[in-house]
Amino acid sequence: MTADQPDNRPTDRPADRPNDQTNDRSADPQADRPDDRPNDQADDQRAVAILMYHSVTDRPTPETRGLSVPVAAFADQMAHLAAEGFTPLPFSALGSAAHSRARRPVVITFDDGYADFHENALPILERHGFAATVFVTTGWLADAGADAAGRPLDRMLSWAQAAEAAAHGIEIGGHSHSHPQLDQLDDHALREELVRSRDLLEERLGAPVRTMAYPFGYSSARVRRMVRAVGYDTACAVANRMAAGAADPLAVPRLTVRATTRPRTFARVVEGRDIPLIFLKDHALTRAYAVVRRTRYALRRATAPHHALTSPRPSDPHRVPAPRRGNTPHPDEAPASESRETRP
Repeated sequence: MTADQPDNRPTDRPADRPNDQTNDRSADPQADRPDDRPNDQADDQRAVAILMYHSVTDRPTPETRGLSVPVAAFADQMAHLAAEGFTPLPFSALGSAAHSRARRPVVITFDDGYADFHENALPILERHGFAATVFVTTGWLADAGADAAGRPLDRMLSWAQAAEAAAHGIEIGGHSHSHPQLDQLDDHALREELVRSRDLLEERLGAPVRTMAYPFGYSSARVRRMVRAVGYDTACAVANRMAAGAADPLAVPRLTVRATTRPRTFARVVEGRDIPLIFLKDHALTRAYAVVRRTRYALRRATAPHHALTSPRPSDPHRVPAPRRGNTPHPDEAPASESRETRP
């Protein structure tokens, strides 16, 4: 691995090709298959880099290390954006008048809602006057209480810290309630994950939530139909490619930033240069793992009763089951040959 090459271990997988959600494929026997093939076409000069961060810390846990970024590296990356004249926008502003007026637009996003966003990332963003979007897993929050679901991978934001970030101009979006692989859930559990996350965010933060990011980056045509049906306008995948104007609004691609993303690599990424080369291994692993997920979901549908497919516990219809976990890495970093957080 050279100094300018990122660590290409698997990350949140891309979702689907543009326009899949506009074609009702309910009659297609493959309509529920996740479509994870990345678009390796030449970079579009009109495209926007949407950066995907997770944890910004010098002391990551073993589970978050692969997608953490040291504080000094994050500060240098934000300084680079400022020096080069980039204008960070909230994710929901893509395609808006603010986007069209912005000089060198870029979007900075954070997944899961780790406490180090408030401690480390937010002061650096405020120093530069930068907008950003945090996609929060509501069941993982530090004081989720009776709403707790899943197993957080590190210290998480509290509701008060999320509210403080929102008051400072940070956009808060949904990231499901318990961070499952949404494309593996049945319709009941899928709706519960999407609606419960949004309702909690709106109730606690007092603002509409119309955008989200898929846990692991996974979606399918069925998932996106449900996302639209419950009221989201836009959603992030990963895909590790630039977001062009024709991107599916419910599967907008992002670009992964890791601890191993060197300064020169970061500069190339935000400018949209050499994207297929930089993320070559990610794209290959994405394709391989898509086959695993499709096969697993098909087998589950064929062998399990409908009510048994990842439905909430009968004893508590409002609680989403916690994923079964062992000594696993960050959900975005496990080998492509196995399921990573939820093991159906």
